[in-house]
Amino acid sequence: MRPPTLPPTVSARPHRRTRRRLALGLAAAVTLAGGLAATAQASPAAPTKSGGAQQNAQQHVQQNAAPSGLNGPYLYLGWGEPPNATEFLQETGNTQLTMAFILSDGGCNPAWDGQRPLEGSQDAETIAAVQQAGGDITPSVGGWSGNKLGEACQSAEDLAGAYQKVIDAYGLKSLDVDIESTEFETEEVRQRVIDALKIVKDDNDGIKVYLTFGTTPTGPNDNGKDLVAKGAEAGLDVDGWTLMPFDYGDGTTDMVAATKGAVDGLKDTVAEAYGLSDDEAYAKVGFSSMNGHTDVEGEVISPDDFQQMVDYAKEHKLARVSFWAVNRDRACQDGQEPGSSCSGIDQETYAFSKILAGYQG
Repeated sequence: MRPPTLPPTVSARPHRRTRRRLALGLAAAVTLAGGLAATAQASPAAPTKSGGAQQNAQQHVQQNAAPSGLNGPYLYLGWGEPPNATEFLQETGNTQLTMAFILSDGGCNPAWDGQRPLEGSQDAETIAAVQQAGGDITPSVGGWSGNKLGEACQSAEDLAGAYQKVIDAYGLKSLDVDIESTEFETEEVRQRVIDALKIVKDDNDGIKVYLTFGTTPTGPNDNGKDLVAKGAEAGLDVDGWTLMPFDYGDGTTDMVAATKGAVDGLKDTVAEAYGLSDDEAYAKVGFSSMNGHTDVEGEVISPDDFQQMVDYAKEHKLARVSFWAVNRDRACQDGQEPGSSCSGIDQETYAFSKILAGYQG
């Protein structure tokens, strides 16, 4: 994903200051369950009084959680100045995050940004902290930049095996495949991704899979339509075909109208391919927007725009709503340019995240 103009060097590794801040933040995080980590060693047979309250808080989060992958905004630890994940969830009311990006480490093996290992990395620590607090994580595989697993793995079976490593590493309930650039543009790779996800769905009872890709203002382009058609032909039950309705190129697009038009077009594509009614098809599609200034000069999405998009999603009970990215869900300070750490618009900190927290399908 995102942003399409992101140079490969940006995702190489977080700043040292960011790594240190995250490590300290995770060590001292106040979790969603109210200090859950501090009592993790308490005996289950004889819980402390405070431990019982924390357990109840965690159970409340879990009982009220949305379906996995429904509404997690993107968090990217390899970019900008990412917030502490558990503190972010507490402050915004979100219970989910979509974490970017899983890439190829040079072969058919997954790694964060193609470099950081699945286990023992800051990404793994963040996921463990969120899960321990009762939250949920959907890793995102792919994006615009870097080496893609769909291209590095030479068979659907091998690719499914790479996806499975991610699922097993974190005990996942959902997985997002953000298929872009040459991975999306190559028919052979599109087919491989579809076939691999079919294996994953067959081998993991109850797991949800999301496919995220670019769009026109009126719906999927030919590559997107082919991707959906291949999914239907393979019998793949994608839980959410998800469009990215931004970066349209001219900076004059009505972003709310374009989002609605793109999703309506995707709904029609999915309905035709799978033989679904409009309502059934809406329940299988969604969108992932971008907050503030996008990568196109003059193209801007405001909190009010995003609220209208979310209201549209509520009206049609869409399968997934997200945005890129938590890292930039704040106004820029003096001298800052919109990009990895701020949105470039006048907004309250985490305005988009708080709007998204209100989406429950």
